Amino acid sequence: MRLIGFAGWSGAGKTTLLARLIPVLVARGHRVSTIKHAHHEFDVDKPGKDSHTHRVVGASEVLVSSANRWALMHELRGAPEPDLPELVSHLAPVDLVLVEGFKRDHHPKIEIHRAEVGKPFIHPQDPFVVAVASDAPLPGLPLPVLALDDVEAIADFVDQHAAPIDGIAWRPDAGQSAG
Repeated sequence: MRLIGFAGWSGAGKTTLLARLIPVLVARGHRVSTIKHAHHEFDVDKPGKDSHTHRVVGASEVLVSSANRWALMHELRGAPEPDLPELVSHLAPVDLVLVEGFKRDHHPKIEIHRAEVGKPFIHPQDPFVVAVASDAPLPGLPLPVLALDDVEAIADFVDQHAAPIDGIAWRPDAGQSAG
């Protein structure tokens, strides 16, 4: 399994890029999984569903299964948020793991940058950023610059720069990952 991240400020277009990139990588024959960092109180379940009731009344894990898919929900119940390596360990083997968020972790990342968002670059403080995908030219940048709308070129870059998971030196201060 190989992994590469996509980091950027809210509104930069990380999810939009991944929605366009995943089909290109799958068409190239890759099996792809994703891990997305969410903030605090997200929920994938709905009140009124049996699985939601099971969680609300105290189940630590609820696994829902059907002929089409299965999903496992794990309640932390006050325990620390798992770090990225632990989350990766829960995935079934695939060719590529694309990580959205976790911008403070020590894995190769493509920074997604849009000038209109008005936020500073991440790469000057993050040596794990290996390229910047932007909607505008960025002359003089010390990293490869990819056109945000050139999904084929970004897929080529992912193919060349995603790191083998067993070779990633995960951050020593794990457990504080975010966005």
